[in-house]
Amino acid sequence: MPATNDSNQALGEQDYGESNMYAVIVTGGKQYKVVEGEYLKVEKLEVETGASIEFDRVLLVADGDDVKIGAPVVEGAKVTAEIRAHGRGDKIRIIKFRRRKHHMKRQGHRQWYTEIKITGISA
Repeated sequence: MPATNDSNQALGEQDYGESNMYAVIVTGGKQYKVVEGEYLKVEKLEVETGASIEFDRVLLVADGDDVKIGAPVVEGAKVTAEIRAHGRGDKIRIIKFRRRKHHMKRQGHRQWYTEIKITGISA
């Protein structure tokens, strides 16, 4: 199912607009560079659709030339987001093959994700 958003903007694209404030957050064991108004897919979060969520593990906040780097996180920094949808990614096919041994094993996997929209960055 393709992701939809309000501004006919592709998933992962962001409109930097007037401000170029961004943050780096950690969720699901991965780090993401986020900008306000951006849509992105993260590892599945157990939150209902339409709810708001706060990410408090913020590694970096930058507003123009003013950059705050955490050790390991920036104190008092939060990124708020709105849960847009839940879904599953495309199927990944895994094949294990050993030549001349009459051995081949096939497996498939579809990863769950949560699509979020970044609504605010505060430091």
